[in-house]
Amino acid sequence: MVDNQNFVTMQSRGLITIPTAIRRHFGLYKPGIQLEMIEREGEIVLRPHVPIPADQAWYRAERWQKMEREANEAIADGLVTKFDDVEEFLTDLDS
Repeated sequence: MVDNQNFVTMQSRGLITIPTAIRRHFGLYKPGIQLEMIEREGEIVLRPHVPIPADQAWYRAERWQKMEREANEAIADGLVTKFDDVEEFLTDLDS
């Protein structure tokens, strides 16, 4: 865990350097990594932004995330049946 209070000095043209420990902690290794900048209640918040490949965007859709939450709740509530093998599963389907 990194210390949550760090001071940096703004350079010319508004540049700042993110301390190494923080870059390592958040996996900000490569040049070109994007950070989301949010202004909130007098603070500037930086969040790592991980672009989502187009072929995986469906997973981030609200509809899919809702179904994921429902499935996780069903599992937590014990509303699922587990099978030891495929034959056991197929037998259950046939009954």
